[in-house]
Amino acid sequence: MTVPLSILDLATIGKGQTAAESFAGSVAMAQLAEKLGYRRVWYAEHHNMSAIASSATSVLIAHIAAQTESIRLGAGGVMLPNHSPLTIAEQFGTLETLHPGRIDLGLGRAPGSDQNTLRALRRDPMSSDSFPQDVLELQGYLTGPTRIQGVEATPGKGTNVPLYILGSSLFGAKLAAQLGLPYAFASHFAPSALRDAVAIYRRDFQPSAQLDAPHVIAGVNVIAADSAAEAQEMFQATKRARVSLFFGNGREFSDDEADMILDSPQGQHVAQMMKYSAVGTPDAVLEYLDGFTAHADADELIVAHQSTGTEARLRSVQLLADVAGLVRV
Repeated sequence: MTVPLSILDLATIGKGQTAAESFAGSVAMAQLAEKLGYRRVWYAEHHNMSAIASSATSVLIAHIAAQTESIRLGAGGVMLPNHSPLTIAEQFGTLETLHPGRIDLGLGRAPGSDQNTLRALRRDPMSSDSFPQDVLELQGYLTGPTRIQGVEATPGKGTNVPLYILGSSLFGAKLAAQLGLPYAFASHFAPSALRDAVAIYRRDFQPSAQLDAPHVIAGVNVIAADSAAEAQEMFQATKRARVSLFFGNGREFSDDEADMILDSPQGQHVAQMMKYSAVGTPDAVLEYLDGFTAHADADELIVAHQSTGTEARLRSVQLLADVAGLVRV
């Protein structure tokens, strides 16, 4: 690979699996990624989603950081409008204090949930409008000076936890460029604006104290397996699981039902979400990722290993590292 590889761990709760088993799988993945030479592992804030266990993102990061030694860990990301900037500064300031030089803080403005869940979170539906100001307030708590007179984050102040702007539209690209922050595009599930967003970010980037040149992280799905047939079978299983997640309302569809929905106009949306997916043998995956890196004009790839089951995901992590020539720690 010509760029570093990182991992987005969705902390998936598989069929018949518990959240505790998902967390054990996340620990194993981070430990393996550290051993193999991946740059970082991120976890995303999602709420009211029965198949994703990373809702309490900072708690999960703390758990995994305590069982690893050197790999960077972070949020990819925290949905800042769900929280006060001071609370997030204190959480990630605590993480950085406990695990110096290892913590990233990616920030998004999407809810990470549905409208009913917004109400359960006590979130103001208009809170995303203040996202740029909230990012600056949060930055002030971590780097100084504070933007709220007399209010400091303890821990947090002076920890300089690096911030990343996450996005799937042009808004995040413009904000990241304006603030001089790294930009991570969610092309692993929202691919349509990738190239336009990256072009705008690179064109308008203004250097900052944190970053002197643009840095683009692009998301991409990966299923690496020992055979192409096995990889394709897992890819189909992943799409079926998404059908149940998005359309099931708590019901698990049979394979035949899920395949029928995937063939429908609604199901085609699921396929479009996974447009950027490297699926196959290690060599085929590497070839795809090389092309995707150029297509996305990316400085780093963050891969979501979508294989079904913990062991298959760990195998995918291993196979990609081997073929990409990552340097083991």
